[in-house]
Amino acid sequence: MLRHYSYWRESDRLRKLAAKAETAGQLQGWKHHGAKTMTEIINPILETLAGSAGGDVENILPERLISADSHVTEPPGCYLDRIDPAFRDRAPRVSTESDGGDSFVIDGMPGSVPMGIVAAAGKDPRDIKRGETKFADLHRGGWDGNARLFDQDRDGVAAEIIYPSVGMVLCNHPDADYKHACMWAYNHWLHEEFCAPAPDRLIGMGQTAVRSVAETIDEFHKFKEMGFRGVMLPGNPATEEDYHDPSFDPLWRAAVELNLPISFHILTSRTDGANSIDAAGKKGALRGPVQNAAQNLIKSIQDIIGVFIWGRVFERHPHLKMVCVEADAGWAPHFAYRMDHGYKRHRFWMKMGDMEKLPSEYFRENVYLTFQDDWIALKMTNLMNPQRLMWANDFPHSDSTWPWSRALLAGQTQHLSDQEKTWILGGNAAALYGIRA
Repeated sequence: MLRHYSYWRESDRLRKLAAKAETAGQLQGWKHHGAKTMTEIINPILETLAGSAGGDVENILPERLISADSHVTEPPGCYLDRIDPAFRDRAPRVSTESDGGDSFVIDGMPGSVPMGIVAAAGKDPRDIKRGETKFADLHRGGWDGNARLFDQDRDGVAAEIIYPSVGMVLCNHPDADYKHACMWAYNHWLHEEFCAPAPDRLIGMGQTAVRSVAETIDEFHKFKEMGFRGVMLPGNPATEEDYHDPSFDPLWRAAVELNLPISFHILTSRTDGANSIDAAGKKGALRGPVQNAAQNLIKSIQDIIGVFIWGRVFERHPHLKMVCVEADAGWAPHFAYRMDHGYKRHRFWMKMGDMEKLPSEYFRENVYLTFQDDWIALKMTNLMNPQRLMWANDFPHSDSTWPWSRALLAGQTQHLSDQEKTWILGGNAAALYGIRA
């Protein structure tokens, strides 16, 4: 049974009215910080709330919202206390920067992982800073599972799929053995400490470095024994062969047999850069002004989708389920169209051979997409498979919709049927990961 559910068992009408009152108070307070009009609000979540005010009170949401992408902020001892002793001197650790803020430093990786831009959920965007943030000032629910349940209740969320933060950067570490050691230290911490208070609400995803197919199959079995509901893979395996190579077929068979969906998160591929979190906001990381990097987030995810579809992975393993995490979904209809166009128009001279289904059909059936406030995706559900879309609040990261998620969704989902809302806002995640009330 789920615990701490008093918040989301209240009526949606009362909850949304309270959220509007809270939001109105924040907006009024912001005016005293120099904002002259509502159009000058720069928080995109609050902008959406203000824009939909008055039309969403009667839009009843499902009681059980499930976030398909949320995160931990690994505590200072996550890696130090559990890593293979051979790597302890090099374990990721918290370091205090010259500005007084805390960052995670990873041996062998450029820069650091500044906590100030990792765990900024609920902050006024003008207060988000790269540094000057101590670990003690972060959301306690980022590393304390018991505290996290109250964060869920405040947002009206019944359960979350849990991904790492520092572990995202580790995906691109060049030393596969070091990466393996770090990820298993994290897996043990996640299982033994963070998820332990409520494993039906804190749904862990195991991490693997993919050093070999045989070893990764063994890890999948361990993940299942540990109670993890899925596996987060790095965007690039540590093997010479890529994921579409037939040598990976035994792994994909194991994923299906063990009922473990595989996940790929943004910022975890080599093309994202060695440390994309540290590079955020810095000149020279990518072409053009620094903000251009934000538009680059989905490209590596699109590449992975292409690797699996064009590589015939889903053709060989039709029951394999892949989750593309935090890359939004509004782009998907056009991307699927372009795949079909390329197949129909160019497969002959490219000598790619015939596929059993169109690329878009594999996309529609085998690929799940998570998003936060992507209202375009919600407007185009008729062009996608609504049973493969999964909302997320991304807590406690800076893109998070917490603590305004229910009020935001009430405004963004008015046009959807009750069945579509049930699927997208929790039902799809519950079915995929076997989450029960």
